[in-house]
Amino acid sequence: MDPTAEANGEPVDDFSKELERLAEMSEEWRDHFNASQVTPVTRPSEDDEERRQFMMESITVGTSLQDLLVEQSKMSDLDLEEMGVAEEIIGNIDDNGFLQVSVEELVESTGCSRDVVEETLTVIRSFEPAGVGACDLRECLLLQLERQGKIDSDEYKLVEHHMDALGRRRFPEIAKALGVEIDEVQDIAENISHLDPRPGSAFQSTPEQYVLPEVFVNWKDDQWEVTSNREEVPQLRISNSYKDLLAEARDSKDVREYIRAKIRDGNFLIKSIHQRQDTILNVAREIVARQGPFMDEGVSALKPMTMSEIAEKVEVHETTVSRAVSGKYMKTPQGLFEMRFFFTGAIATTSGKGVSNTSVKQMIADLVGDEDKAKPLSDEQLVKLLRENDIKIARRTVAKYRGELGLLSSSMRRVY
Repeated sequence: MDPTAEANGEPVDDFSKELERLAEMSEEWRDHFNASQVTPVTRPSEDDEERRQFMMESITVGTSLQDLLVEQSKMSDLDLEEMGVAEEIIGNIDDNGFLQVSVEELVESTGCSRDVVEETLTVIRSFEPAGVGACDLRECLLLQLERQGKIDSDEYKLVEHHMDALGRRRFPEIAKALGVEIDEVQDIAENISHLDPRPGSAFQSTPEQYVLPEVFVNWKDDQWEVTSNREEVPQLRISNSYKDLLAEARDSKDVREYIRAKIRDGNFLIKSIHQRQDTILNVAREIVARQGPFMDEGVSALKPMTMSEIAEKVEVHETTVSRAVSGKYMKTPQGLFEMRFFFTGAIATTSGKGVSNTSVKQMIADLVGDEDKAKPLSDEQLVKLLRENDIKIARRTVAKYRGELGLLSSSMRRVY
């Protein structure tokens, strides 16, 4: 107690009790999550930090396509004027390896003759990767076939004269034009498919992204157990500096107010993190309770489920569930899934029950995967097969799901 404050009629602040209460809440918060976890929380050792720092500093930056082309141009026989043109050309090659300007535009921008520009472009098109510097896909594939010594091949003829028919898989038309059998055209198309339609893509820098699950699902004691990933839970500690400041609080009103504000902030932060983890864990447990068959059998057993249903069960607002699962992942026996994956709409069945639209997509993928490639299933045939499996679905919905799965139409999937 501060006798000076009491003599002046000021309210006496018992900061020791407030600080002790904050410490108690911190311990309660840690104990709450310790009870539902499997492994203890350990802070990284100094050696661990050094290894991590070494790893981060050892990450190298890959060479860009443009850098590679510039290096090759320096080792070529281009003269000073041609080197200037080469730099202009390389600067107008996109990350996929395609030239984004015409020869006429290069002539205008460099001030060089058309012959110099075309000769320089020919040199650059001889660089690695094969196909770089092409103006379009057709030219890109032709450059790669030239590099392979296949100028007189059927592959070269098909790309040079029948690219549109190839894109539409009009194999009978191509067979007639080339004077070969349809099955030979299929073999030729197969060979062309091994060429690289984006030769520069291998040099695009794509940063590695790692996903850490927020919760784990494991079978334990004859039931599914859901636990939180403790490594992702922030570790809060009360700074010793507040204890030192507390000793000064008897004689300084400003220090007392400062400590009070910090205690209030700490109190709010602990409660917020506590509530966040509780909500995520409760939502995850309810998801698992409803999606038990999925944990055993996979996507085919996924049940329709909405966020409003989970919100009602967990007793929070639907938007709270949406925020809780956004960007969060769940490690299950079937693999790692974003928590949003488990929320799907329903497709009606003839028995009146609903089935997850994700499960229906999987069924479509399985049907197409098992079809006779010479007689691929049309969307109408897929509708009939799904209805035989108690799924009521419209043809346009099948077409939509097929497109989302990246499956071509039956005419494009046909193998002769």
